Amino acid sequence: MSDEPQPGAEMRLVVVGAAGRMGRMLVKTINETPGATLSAALEAAGSIALGQDAGLLAGCGELGVRITDDPLVAFVKADGVIDFSVPEASVAHAGLAAQARIVHVIGTTGLSAQDLQAIDAAARHAVIVRSGNMSLGVNLMAALVKRVAHALGPEFDIEIIEMHHRMKVDAPSGTALLLGEAAAAGRGIELASSSVRARDGHTGRRSSGDIGFAALRGGTVVGEHAVIFAGNWERIELVHRAEDRAIFAHGAVKAALWGRGRKPGHYAMADVLGLADI
Repeated sequence: MSDEPQPGAEMRLVVVGAAGRMGRMLVKTINETPGATLSAALEAAGSIALGQDAGLLAGCGELGVRITDDPLVAFVKADGVIDFSVPEASVAHAGLAAQARIVHVIGTTGLSAQDLQAIDAAARHAVIVRSGNMSLGVNLMAALVKRVAHALGPEFDIEIIEMHHRMKVDAPSGTALLLGEAAAAGRGIELASSSVRARDGHTGRRSSGDIGFAALRGGTVVGEHAVIFAGNWERIELVHRAEDRAIFAHGAVKAALWGRGRKPGHYAMADVLGLADI
């Protein structure tokens, strides 16, 4: 169990993957956010960043926090952890967060059904906030997608298009799936039984109720998503363009601060932003 914080004390946060692009942005954002402080920075065993000062690496000055590969020690001394890593690591960290009874913010994408079951189990003892996208704009867009899908009904076909940088390894993106889940919820259907991930060759006519996905990769695009509602003789498009990874870091830190002192559970950014009932 983590040491009990004093009333009004800054929230002690751990950053997973502190040497990566997102990790460096998180370190910088935590350093700039009132009420938050960086208590530890993690990297995988063997990383060339081990032992380096996380603040210097992030470009925000020396913070006295050396990058380590020992999550157990880091979590015991923290109030929360922010984790944009890989599914296997995030699942392991969720278990450690449950043991330490701390907040775990997960921005990792590509999680399997089995991974989500493990995270649900950990959420019985930890506050876990998980989202395929931590930005305010995307989560507001998801709320709008849900309402539009409900209002328009199956007469309008739904297609989701996303584009990311050439280095992204999973598709569709976590954000695209978040938007797809919102569309399916608006229609009262299950996304798993309605999504179409690929079209090639002679596919036949589009089935009514399908939610289609298309993934584009190239360049240095941070993230672009469009949800298209295509009806007879008219089309509605909701679009979000991420121009800087800072929006994800600010959202993740906001989620961590929101989760402090709450009851254990598996929460979403919609809960953090008060959008869950929209």
